[in-house]
Amino acid sequence: MTWAEQYPEERLVAPDPSWPARYAQFAAHLQQALGHGWVMEHSGSTAVPGLCAKPVIDIVLRLPEGQNRPDVDDELLAAGWSVAVVVGDHWATFYPTAGRRAAISHIYTAAQWPEAHMRLFVRWLRTHPADRRRYADLKRKLVAAGVWSADYTHRKAEFVLEIVNKAREEQGLLPIDGRL
Repeated sequence: MTWAEQYPEERLVAPDPSWPARYAQFAAHLQQALGHGWVMEHSGSTAVPGLCAKPVIDIVLRLPEGQNRPDVDDELLAAGWSVAVVVGDHWATFYPTAGRRAAISHIYTAAQWPEAHMRLFVRWLRTHPADRRRYADLKRKLVAAGVWSADYTHRKAEFVLEIVNKAREEQGLLPIDGRL
């Protein structure tokens, strides 16, 4: 197993007030490495106030108009990030600390950005406390049952799709089916 596959030993932790500052550090690091024209947002559970999370910072990135993702591999590697891998409809890169994931960047094209599921999901959870509680309960239940790693992500997929489609409907977008 490579460092990119390794999660921190802590599975789910209580909300940590340092997460926004950690995001800001990673975003500044990426901005310096990648240059101007990138849009970045804090994403994932660490971006949702009051939500338990893996202690890994998720960042969504929008490629600048006209730029291709392979064009930035050298910059990512030089900055200590992994080569991007395809994850569903986007690319992901990993940043290690002590051989464990510390951050994950999720790269979307400019065309994908307005409907990027990671952005829609987080925005929904920030403003819908009942769904935020349901998600926290699901995460705790899975971890308590010993479900982790790729299986953990897979077992959350149905809930994530439900929430993404609620967010899409609220914006007047058609629902999506299948894998995100």
